Amino acid sequence: MGSEHIQEIGYESSDKEEQLENAWSTSFFMRSNSAPRSRQSSPRSPSISPSPSPFSSPFRDGNAVLPPVKTGYHSRLSNVSSFSASPKHNKLGWRNLVYQTRGDGQGRRQKRRRVRGISIVLGLLALIFLLDWWVLSRLQQEDANLHHDDRIPNKSRRFQGEWSKFAKGKRPPRVMYDRLLALAAHALAEGDHIPEPQELWEEPFLQASAWKPCADERNSNLTAHAPSGKSTGYILVSANGGLNQQRVAVCNAVAVARLLNATLVLPKFLYSTVWKDSSQFGDIYQEEYFINYLKLDVDIVKELPLELQSLDMEAIGSLVTDMDIMKEAKPSFYITHILPLLLRNRVVHFVGFGNRLTFDPIPFELQRLRCRCNFHALRFIHKIQETGALLVQRMREHGQRWGPLDQHLMGEVLPDKHVNEGKDISLRSSKYLALHLRFEIDMAAYSMCEFGGEEMERKELQAYRDIHFPTLTIYKKSVKIPSPEILRSMGRCPLTPEEAVLMLAALGFKRATRIYLAGAHIYGGQSRMVALTSLYPNLVTKEDLLTSEEIRPFANFSSQLAALDFIGCAVADAFSMTDSGSQLSSLVSGYRTYYGGGRLPTIRPNKKRLAGIFSKNTTIEWNEFQERVRKTVKE
Repeated sequence: MGSEHIQEIGYESSDKEEQLENAWSTSFFMRSNSAPRSRQSSPRSPSISPSPSPFSSPFRDGNAVLPPVKTGYHSRLSNVSSFSASPKHNKLGWRNLVYQTRGDGQGRRQKRRRVRGISIVLGLLALIFLLDWWVLSRLQQEDANLHHDDRIPNKSRRFQGEWSKFAKGKRPPRVMYDRLLALAAHALAEGDHIPEPQELWEEPFLQASAWKPCADERNSNLTAHAPSGKSTGYILVSANGGLNQQRVAVCNAVAVARLLNATLVLPKFLYSTVWKDSSQFGDIYQEEYFINYLKLDVDIVKELPLELQSLDMEAIGSLVTDMDIMKEAKPSFYITHILPLLLRNRVVHFVGFGNRLTFDPIPFELQRLRCRCNFHALRFIHKIQETGALLVQRMREHGQRWGPLDQHLMGEVLPDKHVNEGKDISLRSSKYLALHLRFEIDMAAYSMCEFGGEEMERKELQAYRDIHFPTLTIYKKSVKIPSPEILRSMGRCPLTPEEAVLMLAALGFKRATRIYLAGAHIYGGQSRMVALTSLYPNLVTKEDLLTSEEIRPFANFSSQLAALDFIGCAVADAFSMTDSGSQLSSLVSGYRTYYGGGRLPTIRPNKKRLAGIFSKNTTIEWNEFQERVRKTVKE
């Protein structure tokens, strides 16, 4: 199925327009295929001076005094002076002065009339523009009404009812596709008695059914790791990011330790200002199981030897950060640059270690070891397993289907009690769809895209970037980036909840489909989610499925909560991601492929192609939209 993320100002004169366009050109784009990455409205340049007012003094331009001229007031003073010096011409001089003053007065009146006339013309033009805009808006609204006022049954009016809750002035400013949402509501209401496409719950890649898990196998011809006394040294890892970034770092560390014949110290997790979770390895994964499962591959210890614990890693040159290692570095880099450090200092400390080992080229056995770590050695602690099993049981209220993936993620003993103690949720079928919305504020800010929130949204996202992504902000000031519209057309923007729900409706998921929603705090809150919950009322989160007592042990631990989402998504009958670069989505889809036996389909949208379809939102009809979305996702 397909994949892939980054966003007004009035003009007072043509000169300002040109300068403002130049100011816009200092924006930035930066987006890798995995991590988070709108643009702030560019402030008015301080170098732009205000336009001279038509009513400003004719003698000054800014602060510069113009040369004296023999006109107006100065001219009259000159005449008065010259005539008063000659009594002979005094009478004639005053008569000329009166005539001149009258002429100047008439000139000022004519000037005022011209200014007034120009103002009236501009006002009329503005009025015509506003009337034209109003007429076009009404026509568009009438076009939408043709699709949902006259032909939509009462059931599809529920979406309109939800929307009407927002009174004038309080309507959410975050709606981007109101016409398509109305068409989707119509289609879902009409499709209540139409069977949904069977392929929604089937793996489209037929060869996947023939794949068998094999990472647990070891090549008998390869010797085990060297005993502790013969190792090249100790590798420390302090992994950054959230649960899934840390998981990748752990398995990369296992592979590097094997490559360098080193002893791995149980990895530490850095505190993140984004995730705000102090959980360590043992708070999420079973330590003893991890060490014992990999004992034939890598020697793993819980702490450094005492004589090495007091070393200043930075002072001896053993502190290695992500700035020192290129992203997805090849094995040869570690042999050339890291192994000599190990041999000299007996210890190396990797800090960050995000995606710092390549996937290709890499020796087959090293890749298999990395998979062995991910798919077999990392098991959640019993508290997470039990709560995850409870969550899944409540999603499968009318059917219990425990397979290899369930047993790996939730343990061999799955609880049968407390199935009905969650909040009252009407679930009519045992099948459920898991949807991962990667639309938290960090993703929205890093993408540099815009999501319909206009000026307030731009300021909010820029403020977040200034705090959490300062390097991005600095880079933005010196590099010209594509506009938010171009970024969206390139598939660089994360799918919004609106776009996700429109995709699901177009694929044919019925209104009654039970959906497990994974994700933390969706950026935009309820105003973003109203479209999704209105079209699919059987949408639930872990907070809905678990009682307050059941979820309390995980409060304030975002990584442990993410582990529950991982379980809920991995064992779902169908899983839909919204960003293929998301670590959770990538790991979940990998688990489903590895353990699923071709029975656990994953929806992978192509964001670039979807952006082209969504760009036609004001004109495209539902049948065409549906056909194009299905074709895009299948490809």
